[in-house]
Amino acid sequence: MREEEKKPTSTIRRILKQRWALSAIYIASAAIILAAAFLLQNSFDDSAKDGKEESAETGKNYGEPSVEVNSNLETIKMPVADADKSVIKKQFYDVNADEKAQEEALVFYNNRYEQNKGIDIAMEDGKSFDVKASLSGNVTKVQDDALLGNLVEVEHEDGVVTRYQSVKDIKVAVGDKVKQGQAIATAGKSQINEEAGVHVHFEIRKDNIALNPLDFVDKQASAIQSATEAEADKEETPAVEGSEADKETPAVEGSEADKETPAVEGSEADKEETPAVDETDKSTDLESGTDEEGSVPGEDTTEESDSLKDSLNQSN
Repeated sequence: MREEEKKPTSTIRRILKQRWALSAIYIASAAIILAAAFLLQNSFDDSAKDGKEESAETGKNYGEPSVEVNSNLETIKMPVADADKSVIKKQFYDVNADEKAQEEALVFYNNRYEQNKGIDIAMEDGKSFDVKASLSGNVTKVQDDALLGNLVEVEHEDGVVTRYQSVKDIKVAVGDKVKQGQAIATAGKSQINEEAGVHVHFEIRKDNIALNPLDFVDKQASAIQSATEAEADKEETPAVEGSEADKETPAVEGSEADKETPAVEGSEADKEETPAVDETDKSTDLESGTDEEGSVPGEDTTEESDSLKDSLNQSN
């Protein structure tokens, strides 16, 4: 038994004593480690590939919308390089302003008064200056007009348009994409507002409705959409409709219903039916001892007894 137990141990020792034994063990260990590393690397590559495909799928359309989103989040700027040195020659005509402000916002030309649809901006020194794009967008109109002093129109998101009038030396053309702050023209003059001198007439329009540019300067372009939606909500008249509904006559109908004559009908029915009166009459008759014809029942029997007595006396 002892010899049999020693045989395996001696065999292992014999193998380990061989010169190639340690080398074989090292090679086998290295192979196992390399195989494990290879498997781990493949698993990492697969997970990374899936992550890249997912991110590529999510962002494959980033190209065009990114410009639109950024332009919608831009802060609206005055169309001049140095707003601190600018002055407003003519304000926007606001229908909610007082009479004096409205008069000052009127433009007089050819014996007619016109409402100013924007603001007229000039420099304090009266010199010419570069007109800058207030927002990024696409140029949709370039028009020569001696009366208005030429026109450049830039379109933005959600039906918003900026207009630059009374300009010269126009540097853009229809179809050009302009960035905010890019010079698009030079300030000039116009016949319709000569008293403003060298200036730019700046407008902001939403769905072709002129808005006061000063209400949106230094605000995001998305504020224009919010403001117009709020204005549309104000124009609706839910409160008026509610008051009209209140003015409807549910109460009047109720009062009319009350004015109907269920009580009167009831009283008429009571008057027509006279059970109480009949019962009273009957009880009265019974108490008085008379029948319905008014005769007293006791009287008949008394008269008959008296007549019998008389007949007996006569016979006697």
